[in-house]
Amino acid sequence: MFLRNYWYAVAWDHEIKRSPFGRIVCGEPIVLYRQTNGALSAFEDCCPHRLLPLSKGFLQGDQLVCKYHGLKFDQRGECVWMPGQEGVHKDTKIRTYPVAEKHRFVWVWIGDPALADEAKLPDLHWCSDPAWVFEGSTYHVKCNYQLLVDNLMDLSHETFVHPSSIGQHEILEAPIKVTSDERSATVTRWMYNIDPPPFWAANLRSFEKCDRWQICNFSLPANVMIDVGVALAGSGAPQGDRSKGVTGIVVDLMTPETETSTWYHWGMTRNFQADDRGLTFRIRDGQAAVFAEDLEILEAQQENILRRPDRALLDLKIDAGGVQARRIIARELERSAAARVK
Repeated sequence: MFLRNYWYAVAWDHEIKRSPFGRIVCGEPIVLYRQTNGALSAFEDCCPHRLLPLSKGFLQGDQLVCKYHGLKFDQRGECVWMPGQEGVHKDTKIRTYPVAEKHRFVWVWIGDPALADEAKLPDLHWCSDPAWVFEGSTYHVKCNYQLLVDNLMDLSHETFVHPSSIGQHEILEAPIKVTSDERSATVTRWMYNIDPPPFWAANLRSFEKCDRWQICNFSLPANVMIDVGVALAGSGAPQGDRSKGVTGIVVDLMTPETETSTWYHWGMTRNFQADDRGLTFRIRDGQAAVFAEDLEILEAQQENILRRPDRALLDLKIDAGGVQARRIIARELERSAAARVK
């Protein structure tokens, strides 16, 4: 059902504090907290005594205390005290998770801990590059994570779902180019000599004709980075000169919770007007409103899929990027299943 042996974004870095934080990732309940020295702990969110989630507990120093009967676990997830016992019962070991902090997110490794390697973290260098500004948030979406990937790899829906902000008819008319390999897929769309939509006109600070681009890149396990922007028409953006335009990278990290729910971490990083903090939060709030429109569509879509298990999704040409992403995920799931059998 889920891809294992991958890093998943579990939260923004500022969300993990000196208190237990619970989150389900790929069907696995995990508790995280920040130690007194700032390091992170992540282990199974389940007390082995009576199975209460440990995220309901509290911290004493670097030890996590179960709220039900007071069992204490150190920062490695090992039980160090229990009531009414001489010593610690041998069956109290709980699973720990490799955890990393990078690019404004906290990540957990779902799969074999021996394979965890921080070099395999997704490349989100814009999110920590001082020349760029990054802000965003998280939505809990009641749909399968692949529906979100579909949505982000086919931006033609903007014309109908987001007509007052980023949508325009020219998106439907512009041809797309789709490329893929074993681990990624890219959809490229250019729109030439068009009127900028409201969001981009405000940031370009011009209502003159523009060239607009949308370059959506999917990578395993469920990440989509979208290179977006506008430049004055004919100023050279298609050839690589974006100096007369504005560029942003929309960051989309889909972390499956269950088969029908997803933690969707999103944001936009930009390299224009980087010192304007007001703009940073206006863009974040604008994105929040745009993505809220998507949530209504995606959750209604998921409900209908569950009502009609006999119906398959119909693929059109506009779905080519999402179809390639689904094929990549399916192949990886098959490889993982075959490896477990061996």
